[in-house]
Amino acid sequence: MIDTHTHLYMPEYEDGGESVVKAAIKEGVEKLVFPAVDMASLDLMRTLHNRFPDATYMAIGLHPTEVDHKWRENLDALEKILAGDSSSFVAIGETGIDLYWDTTHREAQKESFSLQYDWAVKYKLPLIIHCRSALEEILEVIASKTGERPVMIFHSFTGTKEDVKKIREVCDPYFGINGVVTFKNAESLRKALPDIGLDRIVLETDSPYLAPVPKRGKRNESSYLGFIRDKIAEVLGVSKEEVENSSDTNASRIFNF
Repeated sequence: MIDTHTHLYMPEYEDGGESVVKAAIKEGVEKLVFPAVDMASLDLMRTLHNRFPDATYMAIGLHPTEVDHKWRENLDALEKILAGDSSSFVAIGETGIDLYWDTTHREAQKESFSLQYDWAVKYKLPLIIHCRSALEEILEVIASKTGERPVMIFHSFTGTKEDVKKIREVCDPYFGINGVVTFKNAESLRKALPDIGLDRIVLETDSPYLAPVPKRGKRNESSYLGFIRDKIAEVLGVSKEEVENSSDTNASRIFNF
């Protein structure tokens, strides 16, 4: 299996995340994509990646909740790293717009997302999109772009059938499905899965957040990915193997590994 979105390098994990990467591999999660959060996260990410260079992959970007008064300076520094070492990264992100807690930097988040979208086009890398309470704004930015589109993943998708339709009127992305699909109150997401289709679903944990049932309330780990696979299989009425193989094929196509 491939976990397309996991932050195992974060301080929540003792020993720099080494034990949870080993646990994931033991459970059959043989590839893990690390999305970035900010400049500081890159060093932590790179350290863990260097311990498991054959199993882990890095993305680079500025998370929308990290957009503050210094966001332009931070983006410039990140692009300098990207320009000098683009082959080290398999994606741009995570980036996007998050208006759930705070709308103060709404316009700055839109501009930051727009610039990172342009990086994805320029460096021919997929774009990992964080969208929370901001679907209209995300689609506005994407719709404003002309020319070639990058491959996109709507990470941690928790929307409805109607949201899937809105998104597809603008672009044709992949959808990252995580532990939320197992939550009791996520019926609208489960109803959206047939509309998304297996050919556009990738598995993710978003560790350390959103641990799936029966681990809900605990610190999430990539080793729990199978619970998400199993719930999707149940909802779609297909085998676990079919979900796993389809997600792996999609992920390999997206990240080119």
